Amino acid sequence: MILFIYFLIYFFLVFVLRSFLLWKKTGVNPLTFNKGDDAHGYNGKVFGIISFIELIVVSIYAFIPSLHNYLLPFWYIENESLQYVGWALLILSLVMVWVAQSNMRESWRIGIDEENKTELITGGFFAFSRNPIFLGIMIANAGLFLVLPNAFTLLIISLSTISINTQIRLEEEFLKKEHGEQYLNYRSKVNRWLTLK
Repeated sequence: MILFIYFLIYFFLVFVLRSFLLWKKTGVNPLTFNKGDDAHGYNGKVFGIISFIELIVVSIYAFIPSLHNYLLPFWYIENESLQYVGWALLILSLVMVWVAQSNMRESWRIGIDEENKTELITGGFFAFSRNPIFLGIMIANAGLFLVLPNAFTLLIISLSTISINTQIRLEEEFLKKEHGEQYLNYRSKVNRWLTLK
């Protein structure tokens, strides 16, 4: 049940509340995935599928434990120590994503916003990673797998890794066109995932 509550809190804080606060302040809808069949629109659909799988897996764990075996658990790595590590990663992810979103201020979006000009953010967590929000989401996926090691949480990691890396490359191309030399200069100093200074 605790994992289900955490999932709801994470989703509410990172997506619902953050979107509402940005919309209320700027009048801009931060959800910018299009409904087309291009790579950007397709990736938005994949993100939705991943979130749905997470909700189903966590709901089964919380409310229908009798179906747990149908998730194909990796019983040989189910232990308390790894669960503690998993929970630490889940909490780290929530803090990291929230702070990174705060660093982005009015520039935060879910997807690529081609209609509204946004500032290139290079401070805060973005001084150490070009993608701290995606990094935080990957950390959450790893944490979920350690808390619930099964075939479906491994599938979540696999799908997320492909989808996030695709989205990053789409955003890099957009930022290069949008910010030109400023972005290229930033990209030369800060790594895609993590820069240790």
